[in-house]
Formats: sequence, structure tokens, C-alpha cells
Amino acid sequence: MLHNLTFDTEFLPISKDDMKKRGWKELDVILITGDAYVDHPSYGTAVIGRVLENAGFRVGIIAQPDWKNTDDFLRLGKPRLFFGITAGNLDSIIANYTTNRSPRKEDDYSPGGKPGLRPNRATIVYANRIKELFPETPIVIGGIEASLRRLAHYDHWSDEVRASILIDSRADILVYGMGEYQIVEIARRLRKGDFLDNIRGTVIVRKDIEAFNDVIILPSFEDVNTNKRKFNEAFRLWYGECDPFYGKTVIQPHGNRFVIQFPPPLPLATKELDNIYLLPYMRNWHPVYDKDGGVPGFETVRFSVTSHRGCCGQCSFCSLYAHQGRIVQSRSRESIVEETQIIANLKNFKGTITDIGGPTANLYQANCKHWTKNGACKGKMCLMPTRCKELRTGYGQTMNMWDEVMKNPRINHLFIASGIRYDLLVENESEKYLRTLCKHHISGRLKVAPEHTADSVLRLMNKPSFKVYERFEARFRKINQELKKKQYLVNYFVSAHPGSDLTATCQMALYLAHKNIRPEQIQDFIPLPMTVSGCMYYTGKHPFTGEHVYVARDEKEKKMQRALIQSTQPQNKELVLETLGKLDKLHLQDVLLGKMGQLSASKRKVTVCKQASGCLHFSNSPLKKGVRGLYFSVSLQPCGEQF
Repeated sequence: MLHNLTFDTEFLPISKDDMKKRGWKELDVILITGDAYVDHPSYGTAVIGRVLENAGFRVGIIAQPDWKNTDDFLRLGKPRLFFGITAGNLDSIIANYTTNRSPRKEDDYSPGGKPGLRPNRATIVYANRIKELFPETPIVIGGIEASLRRLAHYDHWSDEVRASILIDSRADILVYGMGEYQIVEIARRLRKGDFLDNIRGTVIVRKDIEAFNDVIILPSFEDVNTNKRKFNEAFRLWYGECDPFYGKTVIQPHGNRFVIQFPPPLPLATKELDNIYLLPYMRNWHPVYDKDGGVPGFETVRFSVTSHRGCCGQCSFCSLYAHQGRIVQSRSRESIVEETQIIANLKNFKGTITDIGGPTANLYQANCKHWTKNGACKGKMCLMPTRCKELRTGYGQTMNMWDEVMKNPRINHLFIASGIRYDLLVENESEKYLRTLCKHHISGRLKVAPEHTADSVLRLMNKPSFKVYERFEARFRKINQELKKKQYLVNYFVSAHPGSDLTATCQMALYLAHKNIRPEQIQDFIPLPMTVSGCMYYTGKHPFTGEHVYVARDEKEKKMQRALIQSTQPQNKELVLETLGKLDKLHLQDVLLGKMGQLSASKRKVTVCKQASGCLHFSNSPLKKGVRGLYFSVSLQPCGEQF
């Protein structure tokens, strides 16, 4: 797919002057993005631009154009082949607004962190501007915003089912997933004047589908817009066709037209992935942003390395299944080491590689014998309810790669900042990996995502039982005690996920108080398009089991759930008290507001409820004369008894 062209490294053109310096009168492709232009492999626009350049095409970039007029869109003229449009590394509305729909005060992907430089629904806005100015020039849309909206989908921000983004944007073709293979194939076909049908990893709109065979027809946009049962049916059918080896073409009628999704692209070979990340990136923001202090979000990835793509976890709330896929694709050790050498030679490198990871750090080199020939197993998950015996971890290869990286005398530290799957670190085979991680590659804090403490909610999230987290936490603590290191877990929790009501959240808050955990990382649940959790939120039912699921829709209740989880924060006091009053549990206020939560572990008393096993209680009245404190059972399933 990629060619080994050689050229002097410089930023891709952003102006006519840049084109003139290269001796170019026109460009083959113009990429338009809602982010600032950062030439680094963590930024999708830079990757697509470099891949096209490497394939022999002339590429320019228009970053964050002013959509209120046409001047910026005319900056580079008309491309010979097509415009490529993306909202950027994030969905544009998520980039612009918090979960409770408040405008964000900062934008990490904009110069100086300035908000408001991209429109809401940026893909649609940019594409329609281009269609007005260049009606005959093909438009290709891609990126996470387009990828997750490629079919009819529930849109949380407008609280309605919207049509495929292809319809609203009037684009000619949509690229879903990471896009390197697709974008080069599209460019080559347009150069030859060929049709854009049957390109893996793309979506098109046609008025006739007679030419397409062996397809899956989904319920129409009109049906899913008015019938929640049909909505879940469409999701189930689509979900089953997401494997690149056995997935079929999926078609969804939209009025008198048909939105046609072709199967995902085959996984990239290791060599192809290596080549992508070793293209000649400038590894910096464009100098035009120097006056603004640069692009804040870049600092978190400046000295990091992407080691792999894909995740076999299939968490219900996560978009990775729809975007990167379930099959893990890993780079070679040699390629990663070479990239760290490039980073180490940068003039502003201070000796620390801040991360080598991906969607899940400890899935690097994970593999299954079925992935390369037959795809991921249909009707069976790799990690749930427990890890499949066919899934092989790559811990030995990972540690060898770490060792090779650290041989560079310019590198003093290599840290793992990406999150990990803790359920893969409780087995005996992971002992050496976890010990090595703790000893050499944690900067004091390790990211994990238990998400919730109630097994009923975790099941809906498609996450392991909370007991698994407790096993991991104990193992992590034991290893660090043996190493005589003070290192901590950064626990990520989700509030107001489908299935989580105030009672379940109160139980979680009590557990956190017992452990004296004060979470910093709380994610208010966002029902992302084309996710299982998004379906549950919209329909109130699980799309696969059909079971009814409780959904917190009221904004006040969502705030209550978050306040309970962060109950010791002073600004949450009144809301915590109001919530406890609503639950008739005001007797817990001292615990949740931090007065009792600060008791040492030695003063905490443990008991098992005599009425039902598996409940959790706090009491201000003594069970024994002269003893006051916190009373916990062996797990977190509430029995309903009032204490």
C-alpha cells in the first residue's frame, strides 16, 4: 500500500505561498479539519496527509476554516481530485460542549486552547460549504464524527434519530475506521476516473442497489426513527457484520435512496502499520500557532508512541468496536524502537518517553490464531465473560520491546500512560509483566477503568465483575509494597450509565468512602452513536437481550449521581444531602461527606448482614458497646435492608 518515497521533511502546504515554494500550481487533494494542524502520528489529518503524500499525491491542509464566510475554503484553490473533510480527532459537539451541554472553556485541539474555532457538526458544515463553492468536486468525509454516524443513529445532542451523515453532508463517499487504505484507493480511482463502489471501509449513497449482491438490508431510516424496536433490530444486524473477514455489505434505505456500507478493510499487516508511523512527520504544531503558545493537546502526546490499534474488549459504551475494530493490529518491536530513537533526537526531548500504548496498553501483540484467517469469532467474545483460551497476550514481546527502547542512552524513562485491562493482570502469567510495569514504567500512577462497583451495571457495560478489580487492586498494592514503591491507581468511573440508578450509585459512593478513594476521573455517560450503551439509552432496552434497562434521563438525577461519586468535594455537599434525603439515607451523610470516610482502615469494622449476604451498610450506632464505625459486607449487592 505504501511506497518508500524520499523527500525533505516539511509541513504540508497550508497556503498558496507554500505551494509556490514547492513549484506546485495545484493540489491533488485538499484536507479540511476542525483541529489545528499538528504534524504528528497522533493526529488523523496528519496521518492521512502523509499517507497520500507517500503514495505520490500532492496534498494541502486547511485547518479550522472560518465557516461563516468562504475565504478560508478558497485558500488553496480547487483540488484536482477531491476534498477530504474531517471534524478532527473528536466529535465536534463533544469538543465544543460538556456532557450537560455547557460550552467548553478550552479546546485542547485549537491554538492556545481557544474554544469556538470549529462549528457544531463540523463535517456537515464544512462539506456543505465546499459543495456550494465547488459543486463538481468530489467530497470525501471521514474521522470519528463521520465514522460513528455512517448509518441512521441516535444523536444525544438533539435527542433524536438522525439520518446517515452522508445524507446531510451531501458528500460523495464516507471513510470509516482509520482510513489509510481507503483514502489511497479513492485517490487512485479518481485519478483513473473509476467508480467508487465496493471499496472496503467506505459508505456511499445510491438510488439503485441491484448491482450489489449478498447484502444485509437494515430497517429503514424512517422505521428506526419511529420505532425503537426497529432501531435495536437495525443495530443488531449491523453489529454482526463488523468483522473484516465475514462481514457483509449492509444497506439501509433512506427515503428513495440507499446508504450502502461496504465491509471493513482487512487488518493492516505489521509492515504496513510500521510504515505509517515512520512517515516523515514534523512532530510539532505548525509554526503559525507559535504566537498562540501552540496547541495544548499536543503536549500530552509529543513524546509518546502508538504501538497498536484495535481492542477486543467490546465495552458497551466504547466506540472502538465501530471505529478501529476488534482485531488488534500491532507494530513490530523494531519500528517502535526506531520511532523512540527519532523522538530522542528531537531538540526539546528531556529524556522521557511519556507513553507507548494504544486503546489498551497491555493488548500490544495480543493475538488469536483465528484473527488472521477467519476473523474474530462470531457470537463469542474474546474477554467476556472471561478471557478466551485462544487469546494470547504479548507480555513477553512487550517487555523485550521496553528493554530495547531503554538501551538508548538518551532515554532515561519509559512510562505507560495508556489505560490497561486489569482483568488481564490477575492471572499467573501476568505476574512478571505487572511487576516490571510497576518497577520501571509507572510514573507513580497507573490508569485503570473499573467504571462502576455494581455487577448489575458492569454486566450492562460488558465489563468484568467488580471482584476482578478488587483482585487486581490487591495484587498491585502487594507488588508495590514488595518493591517499596508508593504508586497509586487512577480509577476511572462512569456516572449515570444505563442500569445505574441513585441506589446503585450510593452503593458505589459508600465503597469509595470505605476505601478512602476520592475519584478525580469521573466521566458523565455520553450515549455515543453506534454503541450498545447508546442503544440502551435511547430505547431503554438492551439491543441483544431485549431486557428493560433503567436510564437516568433527568439532568438533575445525572448531577446527583456524579455528586455522590465525588461526595467529599465541598461544592457537592448540598446535592449529596438532597440525594440522601430522597433515598431516605440521611444517616449516611457523615460518611459520604468525608467525616467518617477519613477513619483509618484499622478502625473500620467488618460484618456480614444476617438478613442477606452481599449487602453493604454504614452505621452510626454501635454493634458492640463503645464501638462506632463503618460496617461492610463481603460484596456490593444491596439487600434492601435499612441500617
